[in-house]
Amino acid sequence: MKLSQIHHVAIIVSDYEVSKDFYVNKLGFAIIRENYRPEKDDWKLDLRVNDTTELEIFGVKNPPERVTRPEAAGLRHLAFYTDDVEAAAVELREKGIAVEPVRMDEFSHRKFTFFADPDGLPLELHE
Repeated sequence: MKLSQIHHVAIIVSDYEVSKDFYVNKLGFAIIRENYRPEKDDWKLDLRVNDTTELEIFGVKNPPERVTRPEAAGLRHLAFYTDDVEAAAVELREKGIAVEPVRMDEFSHRKFTFFADPDGLPLELHE
């Protein structure tokens, strides 16, 4: 398995418009995709950090305070890029690490899966 760089960092924000203004207009990140997800009643904003790294902003209504799972205000998860998510997932499982089923991102159309570090921090492998 080769983990060579960070693919994206995702955060949940309590005020989508204020955060969008901050990251786009104040920090200067370019918008890659902006999608309203009616089934979740939230916004997903993908921003370009550099040629290989993105920042995902999730605007949800009334997010709970940070807890041990990723659906809360603050850091959502840390994602690592890999050329082959399925092979990397197999390698993690062989090392005794629980890995969720590989899925396809509905917007980027790329494979991804989640696992956790020993403290429960959500980690993602993404192609």
